Amino acid sequence: MDLEKGAIGGLSMSLRAELEPQHADLLLFACCLISGLVDSTIYRGNTIFVGLGTSHQNLRRYGWARSLTSIGCFTLGSFLFAQLHRVLGTRRRGSLMLSFLLQASIILLTAGLIQGGVISGTLVGKGSQKTPPWDQIVPIVLLSLQSAGQIVASRALGFNEIPTVVITSLLCDLMSDPQLFLVRNVKRDRRIIAFVLTLVGAIIGGWVTKVTEAISPILWLCVSIKGLLALAWAFWRAK
Repeated sequence: MDLEKGAIGGLSMSLRAELEPQHADLLLFACCLISGLVDSTIYRGNTIFVGLGTSHQNLRRYGWARSLTSIGCFTLGSFLFAQLHRVLGTRRRGSLMLSFLLQASIILLTAGLIQGGVISGTLVGKGSQKTPPWDQIVPIVLLSLQSAGQIVASRALGFNEIPTVVITSLLCDLMSDPQLFLVRNVKRDRRIIAFVLTLVGAIIGGWVTKVTEAISPILWLCVSIKGLLALAWAFWRAK
């Protein structure tokens, strides 16, 4: 009984431990790769597509609705993941593990639904005016929610220069850096690596979906990476 209590107490203490953010940027770089993979696989537009769609200038029918859904779900996900970190502790092992397990679970659910044929995995060409199957709104909802967890984690860990999901702000910060051309500039280097990995992920995702004509292979890859990241937090050094 004493051993059991000791084990439970040790686990509880480990989960409540504040983690050392040093080198955590390496895990966030993996999130950048995931963003590239996901963004090249599932259509997730932005505010421009919403505006163009409402004025009937978006070639893809109802593309604006999908874009609006993505934005709304990302906003909701940001709120929910921020609350999770606030309640459980910003940099605690338990909150980071739970956050990344939830993200992995959401991608796993998405991949399973597509692999199982519950959701259509049909790819619609970028310039096509054909309306994608409406059930594809489900992966848009799910993947937008999980992507919010990445950027909330980057903020919680203090790596604002690695948003993991928004490369436009990343590039703006990179080009606006007054120390851009210094030999030693850690934040600049992180931004460059984050951009490159997002681009590499997009290229890989684009080629894989083109060759396989399927969405699920990339999603299974993302699940694997996210699962490894959740596991990494379990062994991360505490302060």
